[in-house]
Amino acid sequence: MASTVSVHDRRQAALSRLGHEASPQRRTRSPRVRPKSPGARSPRESLGAPAGVWYGIIAVVIVFVMLGLVMVLSASAVTEANRGNSPYSVFLRQAMWAGFGLVGMVIMARIPYGLWRRMTVPLVVVGVAAMLGPFVPMIGGSVNGARAWIRFGGFSVQPSEFLKLAVVIATADLLTRQAGAMNHRRRTLIPLALLAGVGAGLCMLQGDLGSAVVLGAVVFSIGWIAGVPFTPLAVMASGATAAGLFFIVSSQTRIDRFTAFMDVTGNKDRLAWQTYQGFVGMASGGIGGSGIGGSKTKLGYLPYAHSDFIFAIIADELGLVGAGAVIGGFILLVLFGVQTALASTDRFGMLVAGGVSSWFGVQAIVNLGGVTGLMPVTGLTLPFFSAGGSSLFVSMVAVGLLLSVARRVGSRSEPEIRRAAS
Repeated sequence: MASTVSVHDRRQAALSRLGHEASPQRRTRSPRVRPKSPGARSPRESLGAPAGVWYGIIAVVIVFVMLGLVMVLSASAVTEANRGNSPYSVFLRQAMWAGFGLVGMVIMARIPYGLWRRMTVPLVVVGVAAMLGPFVPMIGGSVNGARAWIRFGGFSVQPSEFLKLAVVIATADLLTRQAGAMNHRRRTLIPLALLAGVGAGLCMLQGDLGSAVVLGAVVFSIGWIAGVPFTPLAVMASGATAAGLFFIVSSQTRIDRFTAFMDVTGNKDRLAWQTYQGFVGMASGGIGGSGIGGSKTKLGYLPYAHSDFIFAIIADELGLVGAGAVIGGFILLVLFGVQTALASTDRFGMLVAGGVSSWFGVQAIVNLGGVTGLMPVTGLTLPFFSAGGSSLFVSMVAVGLLLSVARRVGSRSEPEIRRAAS
């Protein structure tokens, strides 16, 4: 309870600080000078030295990506070989996307994050249009009833991953522009509900409940960080929950899958087969694990061992120690993101950092909840670990955006440098 109060107080202090800093700028700004986007780097800007959280974020992500590649190879090699494919096929594809993601992360970290505010509308339009791609004949693809992929050549892309990034930027931009009207229905609350509703609704239209949950949770998290009152957020969350329940009960298959986790042992022969085999794998690992490549459950017993259930293989081969380290790594990554948000020099940067952090935290919770039987299985990937090029690439790009905010904590403009020198 004490930590919750502390975070709440620090959020309020950060919002108050940013509000006070913005007021003089609005009063003294000349009408002939075009205002800069927050976080935009001018030629005269002096970036502050990278903070400890900057290095911490990089360290966690590098370890996650490298370990994820090792676990994808371990979890997929035998299955691919049994199918007559190269045992390295899934690994090489994941490594390729990791390379793309590294380039994207470096580029995003170097670009001033405030420049993305100018791209908010195009990003949302492209993101929404891409979500309709899976329904186009010849290029749309389905997996387990979710029509959520666009296929071209030997590649497949999941547009909901790109939509998450667009929604984070759009929500942060909205709540930055309406900083003084957090309780205004027409200017703030309705647009905020539309962002969450359209994003989550498109995911549910594809049959992807997991991404819908993440998108809605990210929008509401950014709203809380920005200072939107609790009551309208609770009303919107209640409406989103009702929509999600209606989506579930509209299909007997979804009802069966949703309720199977409440009795995994009783449904282990069919509906909860994947979860039960995940239990077997995690129990087999013990404290120290069976060693890399030592898992037996990945030998055809555990479906999608290299994608949404890769945590079960991690717990099997690396044991309780490795599984705990992965969970601890996600906690560290979220904490670093929260620290970045609280130290941000402008409101937009604060909301972007908070949005990216909540995205990683919520998605990890939903994935781990499904693997451990605490939540229904949604097919959602574990960021940085699960096989899936779109998820890995966009997650690394989002980390680059977070690094861009962290790198500009403590940055100063030329006038400030002159004042300090004098």
